[in-house]
Amino acid sequence: MKVLWFLPTHGDGRYLATSVGGRPMSFDYLRQVAAAADQLGYWGALLPTGRSCEDSWIVGANVAPATKNLRFLIALRPGLVSPLVGARMTAALDRATEGRLLINVVTGGDPVELKADGLWLPHDERYSLTDEFLTVWRRVLSGESVNFEGKHIHVEDARIAFPPVQSPYPPLWFGGSSPAGIEVAADHVDVYLTWGEPPADVAKKIADARAAAEKRGRTLTFGLRLHIIVRETREKAWEAANDLIRYVDDKVIADAQKVFSRYDSVGQQRMVALHGGDRSRLEISPDLWAGVGLVRGGAGTALVGDPETVAARMLEYADLGIDSFILSGYPHLEEAYRVAELLFPRLPLSHGNEAAKVTALNGPFGEIIANERAPAQPAPVLAAAS
Repeated sequence: MKVLWFLPTHGDGRYLATSVGGRPMSFDYLRQVAAAADQLGYWGALLPTGRSCEDSWIVGANVAPATKNLRFLIALRPGLVSPLVGARMTAALDRATEGRLLINVVTGGDPVELKADGLWLPHDERYSLTDEFLTVWRRVLSGESVNFEGKHIHVEDARIAFPPVQSPYPPLWFGGSSPAGIEVAADHVDVYLTWGEPPADVAKKIADARAAAEKRGRTLTFGLRLHIIVRETREKAWEAANDLIRYVDDKVIADAQKVFSRYDSVGQQRMVALHGGDRSRLEISPDLWAGVGLVRGGAGTALVGDPETVAARMLEYADLGIDSFILSGYPHLEEAYRVAELLFPRLPLSHGNEAAKVTALNGPFGEIIANERAPAQPAPVLAAAS
C-alpha cells in the first residue's frame, strides 16, 4: 500500500468555510507540509489544480528542494498547454526532482472555469482532446519525433532534447468517472483514481475500468482520494468531524451546491448525490462521512474513526484493488503527523521512514523521561486484509 498526502495550495485552516482558524497560504507553509510528509515517510503528495489554487508546477518546483524522497503528483491540463510544451515541462521537472515526478492528468469538470481558461469544448470532446494529447505526449517522451494530425491536435516534428529521468516517462495518474473518462484511462494511464465513494460503488468503477483496459491488453492499478479524520477514540473522531463544519451554515451549503450544480464532471455529480446538500445524510457508508463535500469540490468524503477502524476501512478498499491512497486532513500540517503516527503502524505500507525505525532515540518518539530514559514504544499493530 502507498499513502500520499496533500499540499493545500487553495488554503488551509482548522474549520471549513470560515476564516476563523485559517492560516495565510505561503510557500514557506507549503514547504513545511511537504517536509513533514517527507520526514514522516509518506510516499508522495498531491498538488491540486484550478483557478483557486497556486500553480502546481511552480509549487512543486519550489517545495521539492525541501524534501528528499517525497514524490509530487502534479496536474497536467490537456487543452491548457500543448502536448509538446507539457512534455518539456514534464522532462524538466522530472530531472529537477531526480525522478520524483508523477503526472495527474486533469481534463477538468467546471465549464465556467474552463471557459475562463479559454477551453470551450463540451464534456466528451474534452476527453477526445485528452486522448489526442496523451497520444502525442507519450510518444514524444518515449523519444520519438512525432507527426500527428487529429481533430484537436496537429503537430509536426514534435520532439524534446532532454529526456525525463523515469523511462519512458513519469507514471500517469487520472480520474474520470464517465464512460469517456474510463476509455481514456484504459488507453493511456497507469493509475486510475476515484474519490471516496462507498465500497460497492468503488468496486463497480474499478471493474468497469479494469475491463476496458483488458480489452486493450493493458492493466491498471487503482488509487483512492479522500480525507481522514482519525483520533485515538471513535468518539473523539466524530467530535472532530462535527467540529470541522461548525461554521458551515445552510446558506453556505446552498451557495456551494449551486456552484457544483454547473459542473459537468460525472465524478462531482456523484459526490453531490451522496448527500444532496443535506446535513442529516452525511454518514453515507459505515465510517464514511460526506461533510467535507457540503462546501468543497472534488474529494468530499472522509473516513472517520479510531485508528483500528480507519485502517480496517482502508483495507476493505485495498481488497477491492486500491493500492494507493491520497489522504488529507485539516489543518494539513498537524494532520500529516496525526495520520502517520496513528495509522502507519497499522497499514501494510510499501514505504516509510526507515531511519526512524532503527532506534527509539532516532525519531519523534516522545520526551525523554527524567532526562534519562526513553519512553517505551508499543509494538506495531498491522491490519490484516479480510
